[in-house]
Amino acid sequence: MNFFADKYDVAVIGAGHAGIEAALAAARLGCKTAIFTINMDAVGNCPCNPSIGGTAKGHLVREIDALGGEMGKTADECFLQSRMLNRGKGPAVHSLRVQIDREKYKNIMKYKLEKQENLHLRQAEIVDLKRNESNFWELTTRLNAVYVAKTVVIATGTYLNSKIFVGEVSFKSGPDGIFPSTFLGESLKKLGLSLRRFKTGTPARILRSSIDFSKLTVQLGDEKIVPFSYENKNIGENKVCCYIGYTTAKTKEIILKNIHRSPLFSGEINGVGPRYCPSIEDKFVRFADKEKHQFFVEPCGLHTDEMYIQGMSSSLPEEIQVQFYHTLPGFEKALLMRPAYAIEYECVDPLQMNSNLEFNDLPGLFGAGQFNGSSGYEEAAAQGLIAGINAALTVLNRHRLSLDRSSSYIGTLIDDLVTKGVTDPYRMMTSRSEYRLILRQDNADERLTPIGKNIGLISEKRWEKFLNKQYLKNQEIKRIKNLVFSPSETVNNIIVSRETSKINSGTRMFDLLKRPQITYEYLTKIDKNRPALDDEIFEQIEVEIKYEGYIKKQLSQISKMKRLEEKPLPPHINFSKIEGLRLEAIEKLNLVKPENIGQASRISGVSPADISILLIWLSKNAKGNLE
Repeated sequence: MNFFADKYDVAVIGAGHAGIEAALAAARLGCKTAIFTINMDAVGNCPCNPSIGGTAKGHLVREIDALGGEMGKTADECFLQSRMLNRGKGPAVHSLRVQIDREKYKNIMKYKLEKQENLHLRQAEIVDLKRNESNFWELTTRLNAVYVAKTVVIATGTYLNSKIFVGEVSFKSGPDGIFPSTFLGESLKKLGLSLRRFKTGTPARILRSSIDFSKLTVQLGDEKIVPFSYENKNIGENKVCCYIGYTTAKTKEIILKNIHRSPLFSGEINGVGPRYCPSIEDKFVRFADKEKHQFFVEPCGLHTDEMYIQGMSSSLPEEIQVQFYHTLPGFEKALLMRPAYAIEYECVDPLQMNSNLEFNDLPGLFGAGQFNGSSGYEEAAAQGLIAGINAALTVLNRHRLSLDRSSSYIGTLIDDLVTKGVTDPYRMMTSRSEYRLILRQDNADERLTPIGKNIGLISEKRWEKFLNKQYLKNQEIKRIKNLVFSPSETVNNIIVSRETSKINSGTRMFDLLKRPQITYEYLTKIDKNRPALDDEIFEQIEVEIKYEGYIKKQLSQISKMKRLEEKPLPPHINFSKIEGLRLEAIEKLNLVKPENIGQASRISGVSPADISILLIWLSKNAKGNLE
């Protein structure tokens, strides 16, 4: 028999990376919030790689932090090794990635949830979700407890009706042997949500003492550690090394010989896997001419000897995994502590949502993370933060937050999901943003901290610190614009030593820094009054100076895009009644329900000609609302 348990403003289903950010944001905005997890030991779990960040993902973490989220701070608290990726490329693609202590990360996140005011962390499986007669959401647990909430965020990750595959063996389970969410999926279908099955996987964990590291290449962390959070300056030194290795011809032979035993190729797995993170057997099939593949050996923590083998995810039988791991240099005597597995799970079609991550036809219901068809901890946390903010703002009757593509990678991620949909687990990449020179990770605070402050997630102390940083930066720009170097022998020797031409007349430091070969560092000897500022300020100024022309060009493109974004479309428009639109465009527009012309222009199947027709219709029906 059901019993009434409690009432909340915001209820979050799932306590992974998306759920954590959603719950913390809602509670910090003053809403009475509950976060439900199937197993308290799974809170903040990192079931795949023990790392945070990476190419484009590091941008997301920086943006989460700039808005007032938690992932970056916690990653700083438990980092083991830090590396800035893509240093050899332009600043737009520099991305921070850190190895983390997996257990410490879980424990810290769980403790933060426990200590957060307005937030209740509860272990319970939600088996039913529906509207009650009062138009509130009613959540029922497997133990018959009923909770009522004004808004709900679904962040079920890979637990929704999930199934594990290892060779011919399969069984219902969530990641790491945790119970799956067995019944909620049917309840969501009754609400009208369209679900599909996706798949992901993870490699084996190997006992450290069984690996011969002398046969692997050491991968050191950066000497200079850059924190994820703008609130941190010094987070310590690297504590571990990582390693690089390669598969062998024997590895390939064993895998291809047993490929029929992989559920990926036997037809047992129906879910679509991630395009950019294939299993090792998939790599050997898709890249048949490639003799070897790179893998990385990464520690899972300071107080465990489990080593994560990135790049070697598999769904082959355990005995075959043992065989092919023993073909890897240094792994001849490797002991598998946890075998690799594939996991298939249900997720929603994100085309049913708007840019607030609210379902179009179900007011007050939001989705976040892998439930929305994305992959990765960082993508999940970013969506969780936005969903949690908007769930709370809905309760507070405040204007909701919608980030556009020009504001952030978070905005790009959400826009891609809700306008283009997904055919496989979505992964954030720098190439997905047309404004990546503007959306660098170094300036995430400039772009988003004012938004976080306006929402209420940035403290006064942090806001004052941010304003002071902007003041110091502007003062430094003013200084170098006024600082003129005369063409002396000392000055020209320094300039020529960088293989660039000498100056023949007085030249501003600002103009010298425009030269690709010249950096702040090389002008230190002649820049006698250089202020003692944080390195990040100098680096940011230098980037903005060197790429000034490209930045202006992108800002012009953003201005054009903004004009389309500022042309809203009526919320309940029936595009079938607009003459001239092609049938494909009508179908896609009615499905996605774009909020404005800009969003409509990015929908696959909607052509520039269709957009022209929409603009003409909009000008004639400025206040119209075709039903």
